[in-house]
Amino acid sequence: MIPEDLSKITHEELASQTQYTHFVNVCVAAGCLSTKSDAVKAALEAEVKAKGIEKCCKVRGVGCLGLCAAGPLVAIEKPVPPEKEDDEYVATPASMTGVPQRMYHSVKPEDAAEVIASVGNKPVARIDYDVTVPFFARQKKIVLENSGFIDPERIEEYIAVGGYKSLLKCLTGMASADVVAAIQKSGLRGRGGAGFPTGLKWSTVAKAKGPTKYVVCNGDEGDPGAFMDRAVLESDPHRVLEGMAIAAYAVGATKGYLYVRAEYPLAVKRLKLAIKQAEKLGVLGQNIFGTTFGFTCEIRLGAGAFVCGEETALLASIEGRRGQPRPRPPFPAEKGLWDCPTLINNVETFANVPPILREGPEWFAAIGRDKSKGTKVFALAGAVKNTGLIEVPMGINLRDIIYDIGGGILNDKKFKAVQTGGPSGGCIPEQFLDMPVDYESLAQVGSIMGSGGMIIMDETADMVDVAKFFMEFCMTESCGKCTPCRVGTCQLYNLLNKISRCEATDADIEFLKELCDMVRNTSLCGLGMTAPNPVLSTLRYFKHEYDAKLNRPTEPAGVEVAR
Repeated sequence: MIPEDLSKITHEELASQTQYTHFVNVCVAAGCLSTKSDAVKAALEAEVKAKGIEKCCKVRGVGCLGLCAAGPLVAIEKPVPPEKEDDEYVATPASMTGVPQRMYHSVKPEDAAEVIASVGNKPVARIDYDVTVPFFARQKKIVLENSGFIDPERIEEYIAVGGYKSLLKCLTGMASADVVAAIQKSGLRGRGGAGFPTGLKWSTVAKAKGPTKYVVCNGDEGDPGAFMDRAVLESDPHRVLEGMAIAAYAVGATKGYLYVRAEYPLAVKRLKLAIKQAEKLGVLGQNIFGTTFGFTCEIRLGAGAFVCGEETALLASIEGRRGQPRPRPPFPAEKGLWDCPTLINNVETFANVPPILREGPEWFAAIGRDKSKGTKVFALAGAVKNTGLIEVPMGINLRDIIYDIGGGILNDKKFKAVQTGGPSGGCIPEQFLDMPVDYESLAQVGSIMGSGGMIIMDETADMVDVAKFFMEFCMTESCGKCTPCRVGTCQLYNLLNKISRCEATDADIEFLKELCDMVRNTSLCGLGMTAPNPVLSTLRYFKHEYDAKLNRPTEPAGVEVAR
């Protein structure tokens, strides 16, 4: 492919789209597919054909529209006319269309006739969804800007909204060091959990010596209630590939691996198709855009081991060995895959790269607050009305996320806590609802950003049982390599089980705290180091629930013995 080909494809695709008066977009991401959105799409296509309006109304599958609680979702929109600059067609990013002009929720195949009849006419009131509500209005989409607006299985639609232009910009107008500097200037931090500065990691790999370097995308998303990376891979796979290719150019790598959970078959399918399309067009492979730069990608499937989200365990798995972490240093940036310098970032991190290069690092750095720049994608789950996928600026407070965007607590019950960061995070009580959501603020209250899972709990939640649930998860997922994690998580679970059965004493609570401290400070990898977080945070903010379950001797009259 040569640079002019991108403009040609953009021109042809946008000209093709503007032949239609309306698009009927059906969410075909995993959430809506689980409620049979594929049958809805087939019914809508049949209705369009029956009415003979194929030339003006097009039904197409798109990525995640976000509001998973109300699926299947169908959105109706008008194509955006292409802009022109100096006789060149300029793609309009999908996010510039804002939200769909009309959206229908809980659509069934039998609704197809009414939906199609409403195109250009009055909406179907019983399934109409107000797109001006805070769920859509309060979001700021960067990573998800194309999700729900383009067909993830057509590379032409990705190119038509500016896809691969950032890669072209880097290869034909920027030195690799300039790309690294731009990422550093943007303030982007890793979205996989630790929040390590992305630019610093890139510069370390770029400086590392070695004839071969690798770029690895960590798509091993294993937190309970988390589906951010899955949705991005299903909805906009080319965005991730482009981010990886830019990273490879920046650090001097020629080979990439996408490590994705085998439990994500739709994401894997669309990634395979995206790689094939990109190779066919020449935006992956050798001599990309007529330059000397070449980059190829392969997919590696994870078998579901949570510990393989840890970077050294992930690398071992890619190499065909058992997925277990190793001590660091050396870090993967110096000795990674097959002892070669390796850059590892997660799906969301790579998805941020193309827009940063497109709009400029200053634009990205102006979003967010303090040391937490840009936006964050969260998966809202649990006892909240609007479960689904959201993207918000860093620094927004929890109250706005839960009550404004999330619509409040399910069945109008009272909020009790929110768990951020999955099994590695903490439970945050009501007193911190007005706290800004950023890396430092979450750490101060005993939690972490994590990859973006956010589980909301109402007044009925038993916080001891919550801690026990997450500890059981960590205990089960421990690889067993180090004793503190292998034995410590088991002992912690047994203690929590003892407490929940009302058989524990004050001494057991003290032992619980000691064990948490030991596991946190002596485990080999992040799984063990952060496993005590749910226990420590619930002890910190919900100690009364632990006390209520203790087996304390009482006087005959029922008066508790003083201690």
